[in-house]
Amino acid sequence: MVEISTIFIFAFVSLGIILILLGVKTVTQGYEFTVERFGKYTKTLPPGLHIITPFIDKIGAKMNMMETVTEVPSQEVITKDNAMIQVDGIVFFQVLDAAKAAYEVNRLSRAILNLTMTNIRTVMGSMDLDELLSKRDVINARLLHVVDEATAPWGVKVTRIEIKDITPPKDLADAMARQMKAERDKRATILTAEGDKQSEILRADGEKRAVILDAEGRREAAFRDAEARERQAEAEAKATNMVSQAIASGDIQAINYFVATKYIDAIKDIATSPNQKVLLMPLEASSVIGSLAGIGELAKAAFGKDKAGGQA
Repeated sequence: MVEISTIFIFAFVSLGIILILLGVKTVTQGYEFTVERFGKYTKTLPPGLHIITPFIDKIGAKMNMMETVTEVPSQEVITKDNAMIQVDGIVFFQVLDAAKAAYEVNRLSRAILNLTMTNIRTVMGSMDLDELLSKRDVINARLLHVVDEATAPWGVKVTRIEIKDITPPKDLADAMARQMKAERDKRATILTAEGDKQSEILRADGEKRAVILDAEGRREAAFRDAEARERQAEAEAKATNMVSQAIASGDIQAINYFVATKYIDAIKDIATSPNQKVLLMPLEASSVIGSLAGIGELAKAAFGKDKAGGQA
């Protein structure tokens, strides 16, 4: 009886341990487990320690709730302008609802991959090659919008889709290289022409300013020459007026002064003429001396008057 009771107790304890081991479940961080009762989904276990009913409840699917990265293999795409290119990419997605991801779709990663590849062909096939090469951000945004909307019923959030490589055929790549070289040569020619144009404009502007400054200088010089001539004419007029007054008063020396000055100016003009190398002047020296004497007498008379006026 003792041995039977001992065996019974041992069996009972063992059964209890087995039940505990079957009923206690630990969910690691970053995962969620679905619980099924007789094959039907009942609840989702978050990370931590949980107890389920052994033999009645069981763990259905162990879903990875962390963001997952899936490579999109290279595939051929025909663009809108009938260019054949090779395209590959990468998809980032995260499971938000473990129950939907486990029971709404079979093989979630493969479903997302096939959906992405199909939409890559659809989106990129509606664009020209130049747009594909220059508007990757637009392509990524359109793909993200379409795929994320399609996977929403699966409890999945597609966070990013990136096109990695777009590879055109070799002959098309060579043609694009030649086109790029021609475009760069064109830009260089335009820049050179613009530089020459700007240089000519600056040169013409400089010449214009130089002409304006030269004209202003000549105008100023002419103005000053005219002013000098005007002052000289005023001085001559004043001298002539004084000589006229002296002549009117009967002073003969004034006539000698006037004739002598004109006589000396004429001799100076003849002597400084550039067309004369040898100058012969058959002139009477006594006439010139007499004229000079007249000038001296006139000067003495003038100075005598000034002195007398000062003493008075």
